[in-house]
Amino acid sequence: MSMLNYREVERKLASLGINRRPVAVKYLDEALAGVEKFEGTAPSGCSFWRMAQEGRVFYTVPADHYNCPIGSYTHHIPLPPERAPEMERTLGLMVNIGYLRNEEVPGIPRLPRTPAAILYAPLGDTPVDPDAVLFAGRPGWIMLLQEAAVRAGVLPQFPALGRPTCMALPAAIGAGGAMSTGCIGNRIYAELGDDELYVVIRGQEIERVADEAATIVAANAALVAYHTERKQCLTTPEPETPARGASICHDV
Repeated sequence: MSMLNYREVERKLASLGINRRPVAVKYLDEALAGVEKFEGTAPSGCSFWRMAQEGRVFYTVPADHYNCPIGSYTHHIPLPPERAPEMERTLGLMVNIGYLRNEEVPGIPRLPRTPAAILYAPLGDTPVDPDAVLFAGRPGWIMLLQEAAVRAGVLPQFPALGRPTCMALPAAIGAGGAMSTGCIGNRIYAELGDDELYVVIRGQEIERVADEAATIVAANAALVAYHTERKQCLTTPEPETPARGASICHDV
């Protein structure tokens, strides 16, 4: 089976008003030949999302994620013995400051197994079919993306997840899609704005969602005109006119 034209898929999704490139994520059993291996260090797994949004195509190996104990947990990456205490210390801090309760940890979605490598790429440049596609943006266009996904039958509604942000990837792979309000670590490491959210869509669903983008954009443009006229028609400071205005606006 030939691979999708992901440049065309990204082009369709761009009609929603996306201002950051969607990121394709693929969990691999082995490294990809011809793809750049990440070199250096990063403070978190979600730091790699920002690099891909900026245009890089690369893969990481489990050791590249050791600096992020929580991200390693959600990605089923065991820390080496000499670094294993970092997970306990990080959780201890979060519990002690009231950010997290110990009983919440078992409910955090995780990948089912440890990947040998993880590919990150802008969606239109991905060399393989992604397991998940991650979007970041303002609520106005996240609304359009969610409406396109609902119209495509991906999910009746996306669950809204909180911290940690990285759990949205395994959650979406399992359920079809997920929305995340993010977490403070992610907003620092991935440079997410205070006015932005995430949506993650399972890779196999992304073409169907993209195919609904134009319909949702056109529908919302029509509804802008409808609601704007209706608002003007039904809003008045005159106490004696609301009833007459309501009848005038009835068919707007």
